[in-house]
Amino acid sequence: MAQAYKSETGGGGTGPVRRGFRFRRLYDGLRGDRGIWRRGIVLAALAVLLALVMLVHAQIPNTVGNLGSLIETFLPWLGVVFVPVLLILALVRKSATALIALLVPMAVWLNLFGGLLGDKTGSGGDLTVATHNVNADNPDPAGTARDVAASGAEVLALEELKASAVPVYERALASAYRYHAVEGTVGLWSKYPLSGVQAVDIKLGWTRAMRATVTTPEGRVAVYVAHMPSVRVKLAAGFTARQRDTSADALGEAIVGEQLGKVVLLGDLNGTMNDRSLNEVTSQMRSTQGAAGSGFGFSWPASFPMARIDQIMVKGVDPVSSWTLPRTGSDHLPVAARVKVATPAS
Repeated sequence: MAQAYKSETGGGGTGPVRRGFRFRRLYDGLRGDRGIWRRGIVLAALAVLLALVMLVHAQIPNTVGNLGSLIETFLPWLGVVFVPVLLILALVRKSATALIALLVPMAVWLNLFGGLLGDKTGSGGDLTVATHNVNADNPDPAGTARDVAASGAEVLALEELKASAVPVYERALASAYRYHAVEGTVGLWSKYPLSGVQAVDIKLGWTRAMRATVTTPEGRVAVYVAHMPSVRVKLAAGFTARQRDTSADALGEAIVGEQLGKVVLLGDLNGTMNDRSLNEVTSQMRSTQGAAGSGFGFSWPASFPMARIDQIMVKGVDPVSSWTLPRTGSDHLPVAARVKVATPAS
């Protein structure tokens, strides 16, 4: 009998008992630790400060180094990076105060970005569009053209077209797209007829935006292609984006004056939907990724995407799905969307 008893208790039967005993000891130790509420006050304060930054990001001024826009560009990462760091530190410090305080930035982050975590993609739609900053220094423009054409997009916008590479893209895309137009460093390829092609003045002194009417089987759509000026993060000057902001305002004015009711904007805007400097555009259009995408849809840099600065936005058109495409020879990922142009019968 003694041998049988030893065999039973020496097996898996004592595992849960011992684990439960360890948890009870840990709980009793923490309960008896009078410093559990006093430790971690600084960590708790940092958690509350993090929550405030995310909560009032729109009120952070741009007067010094465009700090507000810089924070808004990488706003999702404030929670993704700093909350886990503060959580680990709170656990190391065994601070109940810091752990409870962390609930505040977690709640704020989920309120801001929780809606992007789910999959909102739908089915249907009658037009697929795509856009890609191909990078002027792309080592394989022909391969990049074939890659984005493989997406099946009926309308394709390309930005940062180097003049010497334009013929390469034209040849590579000729079999897939019957119609195309290039204005300055941006171009539009379409399986449907183009008309009303013209450059759009975004106050740069050279052409980096265009507009065309695409006549789809479901109706005419005004398609804008834009490449906003680049922004830089400099130690001495901060987030330098003044020219980008001026161009965004000009693009927004052009779209306000658009006569067609159905509008699609494709391009590299060098800014996210959270960046208040793009308000002239974002306030009047919907992001296909935000409305019908899955996740954040980060597009830049291609090696480790951290922000979605390549945008597809619509007005008078219903987004159905939105996604990023596989990496090409560019430093940006291509992005695509399926939209519904047809107006439901009344």
